[in-house]
Amino acid sequence: MVNKIFTIAAFIGVPLSIIGSLLHWSSILMFVIYCLTIISLSSFMGRATESLAIVAGPRIGGLLNATFGNAVELIIAIFALREGLTEVVLASLTGSVLGNLLLVAGLSFFIGGLKYKRQQFNVYDARHNSGLLIFAVIVAFVIPEVFTMNMNAEKTLSLSIGIAIILIVLYLAALFFKLVTHRGVYQVEKNGEHGHAHEETPEWSVKKSITILAIATLAVAYVSENLVHTFEVVAESFGWSELFIGIIIVAIVGNAAEHASAVVMAYKNKMDIAVEIAIGSTLQIAMFVAPLLVLVSLLFPSGMSLVFTLPELISMVTAVLLMVSISNDGETNWFEGATLLAAYAIMGIGFYLL
Repeated sequence: MVNKIFTIAAFIGVPLSIIGSLLHWSSILMFVIYCLTIISLSSFMGRATESLAIVAGPRIGGLLNATFGNAVELIIAIFALREGLTEVVLASLTGSVLGNLLLVAGLSFFIGGLKYKRQQFNVYDARHNSGLLIFAVIVAFVIPEVFTMNMNAEKTLSLSIGIAIILIVLYLAALFFKLVTHRGVYQVEKNGEHGHAHEETPEWSVKKSITILAIATLAVAYVSENLVHTFEVVAESFGWSELFIGIIIVAIVGNAAEHASAVVMAYKNKMDIAVEIAIGSTLQIAMFVAPLLVLVSLLFPSGMSLVFTLPELISMVTAVLLMVSISNDGETNWFEGATLLAAYAIMGIGFYLL
């Protein structure tokens, strides 16, 4: 039923997006249409990557889901950079970290915990990811903030470029570690998950899934370019700051595919995939997407430095420490999910009132 609704929304939303942009409809109306269209297209991306996950396994499946889910946000961010909206881009990166660690993981743990009293996932992956989270957010984002206090804009950008290159190299090394050199080394058998995983059949074939992913990504690219042009009018109309639009609105719309897929996986007790989507997506944002945007920004008149505001930094550090504390034992329940959701709600209220 839900899939049918998203399918109808996509087939209606894409033509409306094209017609509305050509006829210059109200920016507020188009903002709503663009957001709903991107969310509906993201559902296709989520279903396609879920089909690929069944064939490829939880690690690669979770990585694919996170990658194509983040592709939406990456596309939106590149168009925003072209328009000089660097604050919106930085805020959307913050929103992705908070959204994945607190909202996506929180919903997954909560919904899954309502069905199962105790859910388990690979504790070795959790501990490995915890170290990377601390490095990516605290070391790579917070430490540079200290050094840039006495730097001019040129030196700050140079530092950001250096950090971006290091982050990308380490992220690629982390993938090589998990998928090649140490693939299958740290495996944990859990009751109730591996026993029936082989019986599940994918919704779509590999060829059809890849085709749908490609078409949906192209459609999202077109809609996202137009969405960016509505930000200023919407912000003025509703009294929202660029910070709030980036952290809450863009992050939720851009990560819609991951939100849905992670919750569905948790409800099916496939916590390895759910956790890989939530935490793996965060690592990809912090260690690959954000650095890549720094390098891409060099193609535009105003370069983007990895310098966040104090509320953004404190929020990201808090989210990382909370997730590390909750996930390091390799199991979760609905109350831990509620804790993550409560933290996200508190931060959302704070950013709205800024």
